[in-house]
Amino acid sequence: MTAPKPSPSTTQATEGPVTSVLLTVIALALVIVCGWASQWQYHRGVDRHERNYLIASHVSLAPIKINQIGQNYKEVEWRQLSTTGEFDPSHQILLRNRYSEGKYGFDLLTLFHDQSGKSYWIDRGWIAPGATATDPPQLPRTSVTTVSIVGRLRLENSLPQGSFFAVSNEGSKKLISKWNAQSNTTVKTEKYYLDLISVSDATMNPKAPVVLPELTDGPHMAYALQWLFFAGLVIYGRFLLRRTR
Repeated sequence: MTAPKPSPSTTQATEGPVTSVLLTVIALALVIVCGWASQWQYHRGVDRHERNYLIASHVSLAPIKINQIGQNYKEVEWRQLSTTGEFDPSHQILLRNRYSEGKYGFDLLTLFHDQSGKSYWIDRGWIAPGATATDPPQLPRTSVTTVSIVGRLRLENSLPQGSFFAVSNEGSKKLISKWNAQSNTTVKTEKYYLDLISVSDATMNPKAPVVLPELTDGPHMAYALQWLFFAGLVIYGRFLLRRTR
Protein backbone atom coordinates (compact mmCIF):
# COMPACT_ATOMS: atom_id res chain seq x y z
CA MET A 1 0.00 0.00 0.00
CA THR A 2 1.54 3.30 -1.10
CA ALA A 3 1.72 6.29 1.19
CA PRO A 4 -0.56 9.20 0.28
CA LYS A 5 1.10 12.11 -1.50
CA PRO A 6 1.21 15.39 0.40
CA SER A 7 -1.28 17.93 -0.77
CA PRO A 8 -0.04 21.14 -2.49
CA SER A 9 -1.14 23.17 0.49
CA THR A 10 1.03 21.03 2.79
CA THR A 11 4.08 21.49 0.50
CA GLN A 12 3.65 25.25 0.41
CA ALA A 13 3.28 25.34 4.16
CA THR A 14 6.64 23.63 4.70
CA GLU A 15 8.65 25.20 1.84
CA GLY A 16 7.15 28.69 1.69
CA PRO A 17 8.75 30.17 4.81
CA VAL A 18 12.20 28.77 3.94
CA THR A 19 12.04 30.17 0.42
CA SER A 20 10.81 33.51 1.71
CA VAL A 21 13.67 33.82 4.19
CA LEU A 22 16.21 32.82 1.52
CA LEU A 23 14.91 35.41 -0.94
CA THR A 24 14.95 38.07 1.76
CA VAL A 25 18.55 37.26 2.68
CA ILE A 26 19.61 37.42 -0.97
CA ALA A 27 17.79 40.74 -1.42
CA LEU A 28 19.44 42.19 1.70
CA ALA A 29 22.86 41.06 0.47
CA LEU A 30 22.29 42.73 -2.91
CA VAL A 31 21.12 45.94 -1.23
CA ILE A 32 24.24 45.98 0.95
CA VAL A 33 26.49 45.46 -2.10
CA CYS A 34 24.71 48.24 -4.00
CA GLY A 35 25.00 50.56 -0.99
CA TRP A 36 28.72 49.86 -0.67
CA ALA A 37 29.29 50.44 -4.40
CA SER A 38 27.32 53.69 -4.24
CA GLN A 39 29.36 54.95 -1.29
CA TRP A 40 32.61 53.98 -3.01
CA GLN A 41 31.70 55.91 -6.15
CA TYR A 42 30.56 58.89 -4.06
CA HIS A 43 33.89 59.11 -2.21
CA ARG A 44 35.79 58.75 -5.49
CA GLY A 45 33.81 61.69 -6.83
CA VAL A 46 34.52 63.79 -3.72
CA ASP A 47 38.24 62.98 -3.88
CA ARG A 48 38.41 63.86 -7.57
CA HIS A 49 36.56 67.14 -7.01
CA GLU A 50 38.98 68.10 -4.22
CA ARG A 51 41.95 67.17 -6.41
CA ASN A 52 40.64 69.26 -9.30
CA TYR A 53 40.09 72.23 -6.98
CA LEU A 54 43.64 71.89 -5.63
CA ILE A 55 45.13 71.80 -9.12
CA ALA A 56 43.06 74.72 -10.43
CA SER A 57 43.84 76.90 -7.41
CA HIS A 58 47.57 76.11 -7.31
CA VAL A 59 48.42 76.46 -11.01
CA SER A 60 46.99 79.99 -11.03
CA LEU A 61 49.39 81.20 -8.31
CA ALA A 62 52.59 83.07 -9.06
CA PRO A 63 55.84 81.06 -8.88
CA ILE A 64 57.71 80.87 -5.58
CA LYS A 65 61.30 79.91 -4.83
CA ILE A 66 61.78 76.20 -4.30
CA ASN A 67 63.43 76.83 -0.92
CA GLN A 68 60.11 78.28 0.33
CA ILE A 69 58.07 75.08 0.08
CA GLY A 70 59.04 73.49 3.40
CA GLN A 71 58.67 69.74 3.95
CA ASN A 72 54.94 69.21 3.38
CA TYR A 73 55.15 68.78 -0.38
CA LYS A 74 51.54 67.67 -0.73
CA GLU A 75 50.32 71.13 0.28
CA VAL A 76 52.21 72.76 -2.59
CA GLU A 77 51.78 70.11 -5.28
CA TRP A 78 51.03 71.66 -8.69
CA ARG A 79 52.42 75.06 -7.63
CA GLN A 80 54.88 76.76 -9.94
CA LEU A 81 58.38 76.87 -8.47
CA SER A 82 61.52 78.64 -9.62
CA THR A 83 65.04 77.41 -9.02
CA THR A 84 68.57 77.75 -10.36
CA GLY A 85 71.10 75.02 -11.04
CA GLU A 86 72.42 72.66 -13.69
CA PHE A 87 70.98 69.81 -15.71
CA ASP A 88 72.85 66.50 -15.62
CA PRO A 89 72.71 64.93 -19.11
CA SER A 90 74.44 61.80 -17.80
CA HIS A 91 71.21 60.90 -15.99
CA GLN A 92 68.23 60.90 -18.34
CA ILE A 93 65.33 58.48 -18.41
CA LEU A 94 62.47 57.94 -20.82
CA LEU A 95 58.98 57.22 -19.52
CA ARG A 96 57.23 55.10 -22.13
CA ASN A 97 53.58 54.96 -23.14
CA ARG A 98 53.22 58.73 -23.25
CA TYR A 99 51.03 60.38 -25.86
CA SER A 100 50.86 63.85 -27.36
CA GLU A 101 48.02 64.71 -29.74
CA GLY A 102 47.39 61.01 -30.21
CA LYS A 103 51.01 60.16 -31.08
CA TYR A 104 53.00 57.61 -29.09
CA GLY A 105 56.32 58.63 -27.56
CA PHE A 106 58.19 59.23 -24.31
CA ASP A 107 58.42 61.77 -21.53
CA LEU A 108 62.03 62.81 -20.99
CA LEU A 109 63.25 63.19 -17.41
CA THR A 110 66.63 64.79 -16.78
CA LEU A 111 68.32 65.03 -13.40
CA PHE A 112 68.74 68.58 -12.06
CA HIS A 113 71.14 69.76 -9.33
CA ASP A 114 70.12 73.08 -7.81
CA GLN A 115 72.42 75.54 -6.08
CA SER A 116 71.34 74.39 -2.62
CA GLY A 117 72.73 70.91 -3.30
CA LYS A 118 69.39 69.16 -3.88
CA SER A 119 68.80 66.85 -6.83
CA TYR A 120 65.47 66.02 -8.46
CA TRP A 121 64.07 64.97 -11.80
CA ILE A 122 62.75 67.48 -14.32
CA ASP A 123 60.06 66.24 -16.71
CA ARG A 124 60.96 68.04 -19.93
CA GLY A 125 57.85 66.95 -21.79
CA TRP A 126 57.00 64.64 -24.65
CA ILE A 127 59.44 63.55 -27.37
CA ALA A 128 58.92 61.33 -30.41
CA PRO A 129 60.25 57.74 -30.37
CA GLY A 130 63.31 56.48 -32.23
CA ALA A 131 63.35 54.50 -35.47
CA THR A 132 63.15 51.15 -33.63
CA ALA A 133 62.13 49.97 -30.19
CA THR A 134 65.77 49.89 -29.01
CA ASP A 135 66.95 53.10 -30.66
CA PRO A 136 66.80 56.21 -28.48
CA PRO A 137 64.73 59.13 -29.73
CA GLN A 138 66.26 62.40 -30.83
CA LEU A 139 66.87 64.11 -27.50
CA PRO A 140 66.53 67.88 -27.15
CA ARG A 141 69.57 69.98 -26.37
CA THR A 142 70.69 69.94 -22.74
CA SER A 143 72.76 72.87 -21.51
CA VAL A 144 75.39 72.07 -18.89
CA THR A 145 75.68 75.69 -17.77
CA THR A 146 73.80 77.22 -14.86
CA VAL A 147 70.19 78.01 -15.79
CA SER A 148 67.05 79.19 -14.05
CA ILE A 149 63.90 77.14 -14.53
CA VAL A 150 60.20 77.31 -13.66
CA GLY A 151 58.22 74.13 -13.18
CA ARG A 152 55.20 72.63 -11.43
CA LEU A 153 55.93 70.56 -8.34
CA ARG A 154 54.74 66.95 -8.51
CA LEU A 155 54.99 64.25 -5.88
CA GLU A 156 57.34 61.43 -6.78
CA ASN A 157 54.67 58.78 -6.20
CA SER A 158 53.11 59.88 -9.48
CA LEU A 159 56.24 58.64 -11.26
CA PRO A 160 55.93 55.07 -12.54
CA GLN A 161 57.20 52.10 -10.58
CA GLY A 162 58.73 49.28 -12.55
CA SER A 163 61.03 49.14 -15.54
CA PHE A 164 61.67 52.13 -17.78
CA PHE A 165 64.22 53.12 -20.39
CA ALA A 166 67.40 55.09 -19.87
CA VAL A 167 69.83 56.42 -22.44
CA SER A 168 73.14 54.59 -22.24
CA ASN A 169 76.12 56.74 -21.27
CA GLU A 170 78.66 54.26 -22.61
CA GLY A 171 78.65 55.50 -26.17
CA SER A 172 76.36 52.77 -27.51
CA LYS A 173 73.50 55.24 -27.97
CA LYS A 174 71.05 52.46 -27.20
CA LEU A 175 68.27 52.23 -24.67
CA ILE A 176 69.02 50.29 -21.52
CA SER A 177 66.58 48.97 -18.94
CA LYS A 178 66.39 50.52 -15.49
CA TRP A 179 64.12 49.77 -12.55
CA ASN A 180 61.82 52.32 -10.96
CA ALA A 181 61.87 56.07 -11.52
CA GLN A 182 61.37 57.03 -7.89
CA SER A 183 63.96 58.28 -5.42
CA ASN A 184 66.90 56.28 -4.06
CA THR A 185 66.67 53.65 -6.81
CA THR A 186 68.88 54.80 -9.67
CA VAL A 187 70.16 57.97 -8.01
CA LYS A 188 69.34 59.73 -4.73
CA THR A 189 66.73 62.42 -5.34
CA GLU A 190 64.13 64.44 -3.46
CA LYS A 191 60.58 63.19 -2.91
CA TYR A 192 59.28 65.35 -5.72
CA TYR A 193 59.99 66.31 -9.31
CA LEU A 194 59.07 69.25 -11.56
CA ASP A 195 57.09 69.47 -14.78
CA LEU A 196 59.20 71.90 -16.77
CA ILE A 197 57.47 75.08 -17.95
CA SER A 198 60.31 77.38 -18.98
CA VAL A 199 64.11 77.75 -18.91
CA SER A 200 66.23 80.88 -18.94
CA ASP A 201 68.00 79.30 -21.92
CA ALA A 202 65.08 79.45 -24.34
CA THR A 203 66.57 76.72 -26.56
CA MET A 204 65.73 74.24 -23.79
CA ASN A 205 62.07 75.16 -23.44
CA PRO A 206 59.93 72.04 -23.97
CA LYS A 207 58.31 71.80 -27.40
CA ALA A 208 55.55 69.58 -26.00
CA PRO A 209 55.34 70.36 -22.26
CA VAL A 210 53.47 68.15 -19.82
CA VAL A 211 49.79 69.06 -19.98
CA LEU A 212 47.54 69.43 -16.97
CA PRO A 213 45.08 66.60 -16.30
CA GLU A 214 41.50 67.06 -17.41
CA LEU A 215 39.76 68.94 -14.60
CA THR A 216 36.35 67.28 -14.69
CA ASP A 217 34.54 65.51 -11.86
CA GLY A 218 33.83 62.49 -14.03
CA PRO A 219 30.79 60.19 -13.81
CA HIS A 220 31.28 59.07 -10.19
CA MET A 221 28.26 60.88 -8.72
CA ALA A 222 26.03 59.54 -11.50
CA TYR A 223 27.33 56.03 -10.80
CA ALA A 224 26.62 56.51 -7.08
CA LEU A 225 22.98 57.36 -7.84
CA GLN A 226 22.81 54.45 -10.28
CA TRP A 227 23.80 51.97 -7.57
CA LEU A 228 21.14 53.42 -5.25
CA PHE A 229 18.61 52.95 -8.04
CA PHE A 230 19.67 49.30 -8.35
CA ALA A 231 19.18 48.86 -4.59
CA GLY A 232 15.69 50.32 -4.93
CA LEU A 233 14.90 47.87 -7.74
CA VAL A 234 15.98 44.95 -5.55
CA ILE A 235 13.71 46.10 -2.70
CA TYR A 236 10.80 46.65 -5.09
CA GLY A 237 11.34 43.26 -6.72
CA ARG A 238 11.36 41.51 -3.35
CA PHE A 239 8.12 43.28 -2.42
CA LEU A 240 6.44 42.13 -5.66
CA LEU A 241 7.56 38.52 -5.13
CA ARG A 242 6.14 38.55 -1.62
CA ARG A 243 2.78 39.86 -2.84
CA THR A 244 2.47 37.24 -5.59
CA ARG A 245 3.14 34.24 -3.31
